[in-house]
Amino acid sequence: MGIRIGILDQTPIYEGEKPADAFRHTIELAQRAEALGFHRFWVSEHHDSEHVAGSSPEVLIAHLIAHTKRIRLGSGGVMLQHYSPYKVAENFNILTALGEGRIDLGIGRAPGGLPRSTQALQQGIQDAASLKEKIAQVRKFIHNEPEQDPSHPLAGLKASPVSEIPAELYVLGASPDSAGMAAELGLPYVFSLFINSNQEVAQEAFRIYREQFDRSTGREPYTALALSLIVAESEQEAEELIGEHRPIKIFLESGKTLTVLSEEQVAEFAKQTNESYRTEVLEPSVTRGTKEFVGKALRDFQQKFAVDELIVTTATRDFSKRIRSFELLREALEEQGLLEDVETANVAESVI
Repeated sequence: MGIRIGILDQTPIYEGEKPADAFRHTIELAQRAEALGFHRFWVSEHHDSEHVAGSSPEVLIAHLIAHTKRIRLGSGGVMLQHYSPYKVAENFNILTALGEGRIDLGIGRAPGGLPRSTQALQQGIQDAASLKEKIAQVRKFIHNEPEQDPSHPLAGLKASPVSEIPAELYVLGASPDSAGMAAELGLPYVFSLFINSNQEVAQEAFRIYREQFDRSTGREPYTALALSLIVAESEQEAEELIGEHRPIKIFLESGKTLTVLSEEQVAEFAKQTNESYRTEVLEPSVTRGTKEFVGKALRDFQQKFAVDELIVTTATRDFSKRIRSFELLREALEEQGLLEDVETANVAESVI
């Protein structure tokens, strides 16, 4: 049985390079992912960062459409709490028109940055709608289902251009709460294991999602597990490629949590917020090793969590090593008979 594999790229800015170099790497990686037969390629949203360049996935996806032909493209994800659902729907309706129906709209719950950028993104926003309500609004707009209640202030409004093949919506999260929201909305769900490495929490999230999933629209649950991995020529090289990557979790007094990737980001967080917090340095949740080891590990992940798809992200300090990691991953899947046929996968995408 094949494993559907997607890629999440965070457009890292390597030491000594500029953001323009990071975007060139993203384009090259997307093209290589397509050539290697991976199913989808998502780009992330981060703000006010010197380490990653992708602050606007919609803009980057539009550019990737022009440089690829077949692979699905999408956001991993758009931080909808900052934005108007109407405008997000308009953006993705344009993308689906340009991308010939191969566009995904992954919606995330994290702020995508530190307090200062969140404040700037939400400046002037007075909408008290919950994230679930906003996702429901986006879905109506991209499916051209305008509000019918004549007393509603947006009655009859359409998000132009109306898309013949709407973007596929995904809810991204790392908790049972996000799983419950995805289930209630009847949408595909992605659990980010590279953000929350607690596998018991992941299993609970998937259990809640499957048990509570709303099938009234005729859809069935669709699950994906997002994880970090590095495939190398040897175990020693794989360990070396992890480097000093140690995520740091910030626990806010309000009960919210935030994960950053360096002590510098923790220090910047301290400057930007008045809220008390504590931190915990985490061990890197990275599946790493030779292609033989990683291929078996991915099979184990699929069987343990019974997911429909795995979405992988790879962080190294050398872009050529990232490319090589995905090439070795492709070889591992092929050798074990696990790589799903891309054309078959794209046909299946239209019915999930």
